[in-house]
Order: sequence, then structure tokens, then C-alpha cells
Amino acid sequence: MLEKLSKKIGFTQTEIKVILFIVVSFLIGIGIKTIKENSTVESKPFDYSKEDSLFNYYKKNAEQNLEKEKGKRNTEKFDSKAEVLDFESDRFAEKEKPALPAEKSIDINTADVATLVSLPGIGEITAQKMIDLRAERGKFESLDELMDVKGIGKSKFNKIKKFLYIKTTF
Repeated sequence: MLEKLSKKIGFTQTEIKVILFIVVSFLIGIGIKTIKENSTVESKPFDYSKEDSLFNYYKKNAEQNLEKEKGKRNTEKFDSKAEVLDFESDRFAEKEKPALPAEKSIDINTADVATLVSLPGIGEITAQKMIDLRAERGKFESLDELMDVKGIGKSKFNKIKKFLYIKTTF
């Protein structure tokens, strides 16, 4: 049908499709406009007086409370230097760092969570993930397999690998 029409008019089929699209879009737009003009929806006026009175009431109370607070602040003397310099030494005491294990002292295939936690940067969750991966694979064949544990990247692996070894069984 479009071929016959394109031959009669002298347009290509693509040009006819574009023209038809424009005409259909125009007709749909006119239809929507007439529907909107004929159907008028009445909007009901909303009475905001209740909300306004609540707002004004709370605003008034807030202003009164602010004035009371300002009055309290002005009567109290505040020594900022004493407050800043009043540190409790026990709160800031340095925690003793746990001793690092000796180099090549932990067999990765037999270590438990408590032993793995002694490694730098390894917490209980990561230690458990290491044990779970070991259980899944049976045993570690290479220390590099620890890189497959979520939470152990290159830098953490480089920090802990000097403490680990794999006991070879013949």
C-alpha cells in the first residue's frame, strides 16, 4: 500500500511513514486537548486555618523556649579552656598492641580463628572466612589462594604472608 502511495505522490516510503506519524501525533494531540477542555474538574478549596493555627502555636512556643535558653546561657559562666583541657587520661590510654607471631609460625591449613586473628589486619570475620575457604577446598595448596578470601587484598596479603606457611605432607 505504501509503495503505491509513494509512487503516486513521489515520496519514498520512509518519508510517507514520517508524514503519517506527524499527522497521527497531531490528531492525538487535538483529541487530548478537546477532552481536557470539555471535562472540567472542580477543585475543592482546602481550609488551612487548622494547620496555620498549629504552626503559629508551635512557633510561639519555640520562640519562648529559645528565649529561656538564651537566658540560661547568659547567667552560667562557661570556661571553655577548662572544658577543652579536661581530658581523662584513662580514656586516651594507648591500648597495648598484641604481639605479632613469629615469621613462618602459622600453618594456614591447621590454624584456628584465634591464631589467625593474631595476624596484622585480620579480624574474627576475615579469619572465619579463611577457615571456610579452607574447608571448602580441603586445604590450601598455595598461600596465594588467600587472595580469594573476601577482605584480603594485595596489601593485606603482603602484610600477613611472612607469618604463614603450608606444611607439606609426603
